[in-house]
Amino acid sequence: MELRIFTEPQQGATYDDLVRLAQEAERLGFAAFFRSDHYLKMGDVTGQPGPSDAWITLAGLARETTTIRLGTLVTSATFRHPGPLAVSVAGVDQMSGGRVDFGLGAGWFEQEHQAYGLPFPATGERFDRLEEQLELITGLWAAEGNYDFAGRHYQLTDSPALPKPVQRSGHRGTIPVLVGGHGKKRTPALAAAYADEFNVPFADLEATRTQFGRVAAAVADAGRSAESMTYSAAQVLCVGTDEAEIERRAAAIGRDKDELRENGLAGTPDEVIAKIKAFESAGAARLYLQVLDLSDLDHLRLVAADVMPAV
Repeated sequence: MELRIFTEPQQGATYDDLVRLAQEAERLGFAAFFRSDHYLKMGDVTGQPGPSDAWITLAGLARETTTIRLGTLVTSATFRHPGPLAVSVAGVDQMSGGRVDFGLGAGWFEQEHQAYGLPFPATGERFDRLEEQLELITGLWAAEGNYDFAGRHYQLTDSPALPKPVQRSGHRGTIPVLVGGHGKKRTPALAAAYADEFNVPFADLEATRTQFGRVAAAVADAGRSAESMTYSAAQVLCVGTDEAEIERRAAAIGRDKDELRENGLAGTPDEVIAKIKAFESAGAARLYLQVLDLSDLDHLRLVAADVMPAV
């Protein structure tokens, strides 16, 4: 099982906070460092000192780290025009020496769009735009020569399709693409058409297993090999050596330790190892560990020492 660190900087973090955490995650041997793509806090937190842009942050981390993979879970298709987004992501891939995974989703947080003056179309249009962006962005990266695109929402004429990413490892010959979510029909179809990885965020084991099955069926229907898709899940992390430490870490992120045991990766190292193995039996090859207290580097150290070797 591959363990990746996943952060939510909109809840309150500086760039320096992210650098410290990413560098420690790299030193400890975690496979990747991911962040959300949000501009507005959620829940009862201050959000201070304010949001940071996902791809500007990852560009900085690309030069502050050397081996750990970097990405978004997930970039919102409503935030940026796909042409400039393709340029930004390819640039970060170059800056990192080919360590980017590109997660893209339809966008969902309406209040955030209102707060920053971003259009928020209805669900159907957001998914239409997501599908066009997936085709357009991967098309730009893979094109040999100029690239044209004639969609309903986006049109490109004589694009030089530059810069190119370092990576050509994705199944469409580009940066590896991640799609995720809980949708029963369109989401699996989009994953089968464009993605190298499918992620189920914050769901229980049975729901995760069921969604993996839907995607696997869509992959087969698309004529792809089963091995061409990697399956992953995201779960909030709260590990402690004893009940007092678990309770302290849960309180630091405003959660109840018993609720987290039910709905996340929480408990002692042995408890968390058992739950990780259960996700593995459901089909997950990667787990994104949502770390909400970015100041608690000892949390990562405990997982690296007492959980990672067993999974």
